[in-house]
Amino acid sequence: MDLEYFKEWVYKEFRIDLKAYKPTQLHRRILSLMSRIGVNSVDEYINLLKKDAGQREKFLDFITINVTEFFRNPDIFNELRNKIKDELLPLNKNLKIWSAACSIGAEPYSIAMILDEIAPGGRHSIIATDIDKGILERAKRGEYSESEIKNIKNDQLNKYFKKQGENYVIDNKIKSIVTFKKHDLILDKYETDFDLIVCRNVVIYFNQDIKDDIYRKFHGSLKKSGLLFVGATESIYNYKDFGFDKASTFIYRKV
Repeated sequence: MDLEYFKEWVYKEFRIDLKAYKPTQLHRRILSLMSRIGVNSVDEYINLLKKDAGQREKFLDFITINVTEFFRNPDIFNELRNKIKDELLPLNKNLKIWSAACSIGAEPYSIAMILDEIAPGGRHSIIATDIDKGILERAKRGEYSESEIKNIKNDQLNKYFKKQGENYVIDNKIKSIVTFKKHDLILDKYETDFDLIVCRNVVIYFNQDIKDDIYRKFHGSLKKSGLLFVGATESIYNYKDFGFDKASTFIYRKV
């Protein structure tokens, strides 16, 4: 399989830089996807992606790893809740937050619920970004299956969701806090003056140089004493190199 040729085509077609991904994992994921649909060569797969919108959507969803849920790793999310309450809100009553690689929106909506519970009077804003336009459209709808809301407590479910058929739709008050935008962590510019950046279970798929560059840009996007919240498999061991100190196991503070 000519992976380099495929990477170049994907970049031209979708503006997704697959060179940033760990090659072994990437190769395995692409081969797995091709095998599932019975495609035997790169050229055959490219031709399929050119003419079949459904297969393009499947490829983008597969390659951008849209796996998420509300309050993923609840104990760690509770730690974030405490940091927001004890460290960020005393400095600023109106928080500006970035949920990077937000997928179906479960993560930014989780944070919006936390803010409504601990600081309901604030004019908070959450910018939620992802590379996948289709997944952003789904996130804006705020409609979720029972399995996707499994970590939500009953009182939160009753307060923030309405059941429609088999699914649950999030309340407009929570939706209004979140603005969804398309953004590529590797290629696009970063906004600034964030109190908190949440980016979980994404950079593990990137090579080390890209990871380091993202952490440096996150540092530049945060206010002084702002927090970076990462995934449960993404401890930053050399966090001091990027201008952070450790606020908690998976939370880092800009110094």
